Amino acid sequence: MMISKTKPRKLFTKKDLALESPEQKKKRAAEILKRLSRRFAGARIALKYSSPVQLMAAVILSAQCTDKKVNEVTATLFKKYKTARDFAKADLATFESEVRPTGFYRAKARNIIAASKFLESKFGSRLPKTMEEMTMLPGVARKSANIILGNAHGVVEGIAVDTHVMRISQRLGLTEFSDPVKIERDLMGLFPKNRWFDLTYKIIEHGRNICDAKKPKCSMCPLNDICPSAFNLPNWQCPVKIFEENL
Repeated sequence: MMISKTKPRKLFTKKDLALESPEQKKKRAAEILKRLSRRFAGARIALKYSSPVQLMAAVILSAQCTDKKVNEVTATLFKKYKTARDFAKADLATFESEVRPTGFYRAKARNIIAASKFLESKFGSRLPKTMEEMTMLPGVARKSANIILGNAHGVVEGIAVDTHVMRISQRLGLTEFSDPVKIERDLMGLFPKNRWFDLTYKIIEHGRNICDAKKPKCSMCPLNDICPSAFNLPNWQCPVKIFEENL
């Protein structure tokens, strides 16, 4: 059996990052998006819902909770609560008990009920379509608003920065900030607006499958030659040579 030989790639180092110009960073960002798009072509929101108001509730429940756990809870919850009126009329104590597995359940229950009442009184039980209006809802800050607007209405006003997006953007050297608003601003300047929405989900899938917070799989990462953190993170797994063709 013949084994094809490939030339090892040159790594992009911290030194290279320090010398990178804005134009070079934008070019590298385009390559990052291209590779993530190839690897995670079907990436989309993991939360399950059947109506815009259920999406809002699911997003609020997802704070400091995995999407998997939220889906487990909403599988039963959304059979009972389907409209803004359903959520608005919910008994607080009962609702707290129903969403308790997602953590921070008292605040989440209050916010979902209050947001639903606000939808009824101010927006005719419909989710608004602007960032300004969406962030008026209790429990809905900019990150959540980006997720809801994009998935419910196809309205894209920014990039949702969750823990995966924050971590990976920092590791890739696309931002030096830890504040989500500043990270979002940096990313918006690097990527075209028509890709802001799907960028979030491709990065999230990359974080879940490869660039893990504790044990990143640098050796199988399609970005390992253009990431200044590759092979330099604690507990990175499976040391192998880096080859010219990414998976």
